[in-house]
Amino acid sequence: MHLYFSILNLLTAWVMMAQLQQGVPDEKEKTTALKDLLSRIDLDELMKKDEPPLEFPDTLEGFEYTFNEKGQLRHAKTGEPFVFNYREDLHRWNQKRYEALGEIITKHVYGLLEKECHLKKITLPVDAAENEPKSFIFMSEDALTNPDKLLVLIHGNGVVRAGQWARRLIINEDLDSGTQIPYIKKAIEEGYGVIVLNPNENYIEVEKTKAQVQLSSDSSDEPAEKRERKDKIQKETKKRRDFYEKYRNPQKEKETIQMYIRDNGSPEEHAIYVWDHFISQSAAENVFFVAHSYGGLAFVELMIQREAEVKNKVTAVALTDSVHNVWHQEAGKTIREWMRENCCNWVSSSEPLDTSVESMLPDCPRVSADEMHHHITWDFKVLPFPAADAGTAVSTASPGLLVFWEHQSWISLCSCCWNSCSLGDLHNFICLVGFTNLRYSSVKEDEISTF
Repeated sequence: MHLYFSILNLLTAWVMMAQLQQGVPDEKEKTTALKDLLSRIDLDELMKKDEPPLEFPDTLEGFEYTFNEKGQLRHAKTGEPFVFNYREDLHRWNQKRYEALGEIITKHVYGLLEKECHLKKITLPVDAAENEPKSFIFMSEDALTNPDKLLVLIHGNGVVRAGQWARRLIINEDLDSGTQIPYIKKAIEEGYGVIVLNPNENYIEVEKTKAQVQLSSDSSDEPAEKRERKDKIQKETKKRRDFYEKYRNPQKEKETIQMYIRDNGSPEEHAIYVWDHFISQSAAENVFFVAHSYGGLAFVELMIQREAEVKNKVTAVALTDSVHNVWHQEAGKTIREWMRENCCNWVSSSEPLDTSVESMLPDCPRVSADEMHHHITWDFKVLPFPAADAGTAVSTASPGLLVFWEHQSWISLCSCCWNSCSLGDLHNFICLVGFTNLRYSSVKEDEISTF
């Protein structure tokens, strides 16, 4: 508010100046005095007073938030849900606060994977030196030794990390809506080994030194004349940007460089690395994947790079709003045929759950997730696993949830698996990846980070 009053005063002064300039000559002295007054006002200082420092707590307790018994994020004192607009009209500061809280929640979910799901954290690369950048995944104790079945979870792109589907749902709804924890607990209960991938943990950021900043701006193989012209344009652009930034963003953030993690520098690389070093080495006769959004693209790339191995080991794949594209990724005919028989993609749609949805691509069947919002197409209700009799309909008290054994999209999947796994195992997997229309956060897209 302080800023707006200051700007209002400045505007008033400028109006007075304009009026004085149109007045008689003897009023020029007043105009000069006003100009002198305005020149003494430091807008940088006004902005700094208006925007609080970009310094935030590093614990939930510091933010005065906690997760209640229902897994909902609530203010420790008032019991109210998370408020994005903590400071009115300071969108950038509110966004930074939201991101800081998100990083804490990521660590909180890591803790839950270890404490509640009893998963172990595995460092990547497996032969990493002490001082090189590292990533990690999570897996159950029996992930590599379970002789029967293994479930692999891959989340989408963005700020989410291992164990999460969507940060926004964790913050605005609850842990069950936004994390993979319900999947993991149910899978372990039903005798699955579990591996949780971490495909967005591709690099670490370190602050640039002054020498690195100078080097990055000077290094170029271009001719001197072209570089000078380019530098001139860049300097003019930077000058205009800095002129704007000093009022919008007086707190200049540190410049950083990204140090990529060996063999895990992208979601696709990560999926292939985990396959080579863990999944392919597992004892499980049947491997099942659940992949959301960009995770589906990562799986298709894995399929392209390790086609024979995947066909030999993977029984079924459940995709949710996958963004893969068999044409752009140049998936061959044999891969597309395998996907038609072994994959199903639940997509955003207003059609009833499991209704077939037309696709322009010749790959796996697409069915409705009974939800128009991309970030909740995976939503999961824990299901009681029924007796695995062919033709049995599985239902619960959850509104709108009905998973049919005989559904068209799964008939072809089942027909190719009779010899590779038991009817009960495949039926249980179908139940495990059942999706339902749950809640949708009312927070606007432009008020929070993308998931």
